[in-house]
Amino acid sequence: MSNVLAGKVALATVQSADQHREVVDVTTTKRPHVLMVVANPTTATTTGWPVGFWASELTHPYYEFTRVRYDVTIASPKGGKVEFDTLSDPRDPSKWSSEDLISMGFVNTPELVALLEDTPTLADLDLDLFDAIVVCGGLAPMWQFRDSEDLKTTLVAFYEAEKPTAALCHGVSGLIDVQLSDGSYLVEGKTVTGFANVEEDFSDAAVGQKVVPFRIEDELRERGANYVQGGRFKSFVVRDGRLITGQQHYSGAKIAEAVIAAIGV
Repeated sequence: MSNVLAGKVALATVQSADQHREVVDVTTTKRPHVLMVVANPTTATTTGWPVGFWASELTHPYYEFTRVRYDVTIASPKGGKVEFDTLSDPRDPSKWSSEDLISMGFVNTPELVALLEDTPTLADLDLDLFDAIVVCGGLAPMWQFRDSEDLKTTLVAFYEAEKPTAALCHGVSGLIDVQLSDGSYLVEGKTVTGFANVEEDFSDAAVGQKVVPFRIEDELRERGANYVQGGRFKSFVVRDGRLITGQQHYSGAKIAEAVIAAIGV
């Protein structure tokens, strides 16, 4: 094939790319815009490990949102480069997450990896541009999210604007101390889930020491939430009005489905 012909074929392929994609029925021409929040890299004080966010808690919802043509912005409390928890990276020699083909596809797509190189800070975003928020978990949130005033302010803004407000796994830690404008705790009286004590027991036993500084299940109960879970490492999501929570990293696709249903377009 000549270079000229090859160029014409390539151009035709690019021009028809959208036409051969899966057809998705929509009711509005402007697609919803979801804000996904991940933690900034830090060091766990319990283990001394460098920690970040859990890959599948971003990549699996991201895949579901983009399948239905939603726009997605990935941000972090402090902005800048963000990183996977090592064990969540499907390329890690431990092979802990080697079966996670969605994350494998993400890390092998340069355009997607670039989204993690310089995330915007929450404080710099115009929250009115977004239709829902999803707070992802991993280990770093356990040392960041409860103390992040920007994250708490963001969650209040979404919840009080009556927009779907979601968090999963250790990302639910970001909800524990959130107080609404009337001074009440957001989770008080709500049915919620998050990383379960039985899952923390497994993690501590696997590592041989305490992994996280506190337990989400205990803290949610202390705040007056109705904590429920679906069983150890079972995909499980709870929706209480516009508050949506997922139990752990296996719940990523389900939490996206719940957010899509809540948005309703």
